[in-house]
Amino acid sequence: GDVLQWRQDSVQRTVVVKALSNQRGPAPVAQVLYGETPESIKTRLAAADARRQGTEPATSIEQGRPTKRNRRELVDWQRCSASLDDAGERVATDWKFNSWGQKFLPYADDAAAAERFATSAGHPVRSIDMVLEGGSITGDGDGTLVTTVQSMMHPNRNPTMTQIEIEAMLRTELGTERTIWLPHGLALDDDTDGHVDNIAAFAGPGRLVLQGCDDPDEPDWLRLGVDRRVAQGALDARGRALDVVTLPVLPFSEVDRGDGPERVVVPYLNYYLGNGFVLVPTCGHAADADMVA
Repeated sequence: GDVLQWRQDSVQRTVVVKALSNQRGPAPVAQVLYGETPESIKTRLAAADARRQGTEPATSIEQGRPTKRNRRELVDWQRCSASLDDAGERVATDWKFNSWGQKFLPYADDAAAAERFATSAGHPVRSIDMVLEGGSITGDGDGTLVTTVQSMMHPNRNPTMTQIEIEAMLRTELGTERTIWLPHGLALDDDTDGHVDNIAAFAGPGRLVLQGCDDPDEPDWLRLGVDRRVAQGALDARGRALDVVTLPVLPFSEVDRGDGPERVVVPYLNYYLGNGFVLVPTCGHAADADMVA
């Protein structure tokens, strides 16, 4: 399938969607600048979708007048407040959303997005009394779910729930049979408190791809090393030892959001797997070509 690169460069936060076609000639490229208007963002994303030949239909959800900050959520983080479907009958599960622990205010419309969208699409909706973001879990489609202790057990999410109670809720609502708890997310992931979607993703039942770090001077070298050892010793829902594959390079970059340079981490594992393509974040690191190959 196609590989789409989401590039975060050193001057300004930029999304570059690059669809690599099997045909001859240059690959189509669309850029989305967070400083642009919502209308221009929609136009560029629609053009990128058309270039993907309709393999992954997209729906844009708009709300009010976006601020400079929440334009980021419009593009990046809809999966955290959007709905999930049951494995059987299509039922939208409307989990509580508290803006990643009350970080970005106000968020009332974001919290209502799942129910509103599902209702407009004609799906039945089941509201669930637990905070859950889509980026905090990853599943293999065969009963196994992976999450992080750092994010899922953070006191700003579900402070009165135990780990066992959280597992029971996931089992009841999502049909998971086994939950594997990795201790850590990324050290610089302050926004989501260590979401698993930055460090782990299933490539298929029983096969887990992990983000690694090859620099011992970085805090993530230790954190991700511990995660790897936990995953290598875990069994999935079918009793199989996980086949763990590690991407060894963890890139860092700098962005300027208007208040000076900020060091950010750009994990390859924060990719999106679509119908016939993969959307991969890159930042011009020397290892980009090897990591997305």
